Amino acid sequence: MEHPIFFLNTILASLGLEHFGFSYQHVTHSWLVMLILIVCAILFGKGVQLLPHKGQNVFEVIIDGLETFMVEISGPEGRFFFPYIATVFLFILVSNLIGLIPGFFSPTANINTTLGLALCSFILTHAIGIKYHGVKYIKHFMGPVWWLVPLMLPIEIIGHVARIMSLSVRLFGNIFGKETVLGILFGMAVASAAACLAPLPILFLGILVSFIQALVFMLLSIMYFVGAMQEAH
Repeated sequence: MEHPIFFLNTILASLGLEHFGFSYQHVTHSWLVMLILIVCAILFGKGVQLLPHKGQNVFEVIIDGLETFMVEISGPEGRFFFPYIATVFLFILVSNLIGLIPGFFSPTANINTTLGLALCSFILTHAIGIKYHGVKYIKHFMGPVWWLVPLMLPIEIIGHVARIMSLSVRLFGNIFGKETVLGILFGMAVASAAACLAPLPILFLGILVSFIQALVFMLLSIMYFVGAMQEAH
């Protein structure tokens, strides 16, 4: 079976880790994305000035825009989970975009990566609910009146568990589809010089899809957090 040629896989193969590279390319590319984000954070954070330079300006616009967007939905009391929201958005965005570069793979095109991200949002949702309401958070699952508890409790539990599938499958499906189409078009471009421009429209569309999917995941996570913060009705 032929494997796509990825730069990280080639490097790992030269180190005798060929099987690991091909079997866990979503893991190695996740590490690469984390490294990119860490290096960028160090570089931008190291030279923070009162009069910002170009790189700091870009970083501040992104962070301020994300915070403003989140606070408009959650209110000022939601600022404490902003570090998670910003991290998830940037990780997903870079993960989505890196697959547009030939020789690299989007970690979010693997269900294991998106499932891990979805589980993080799922766990944090209920941690926020317990933080705000304590034991009374159970009322979110019991319905408006006590005699509906036998009906509402399983429905609410199924609905909350379904959020994991909603977050993970939506992101995985869209990015996997993008990767598959790009792989086919790049193969056509290699096989025929006349088809070398075929991937360009999909590349532009891929950038848009990458941003939208990162935004959707972030927005749904915020909505789940806000729902956990609110009083049960």
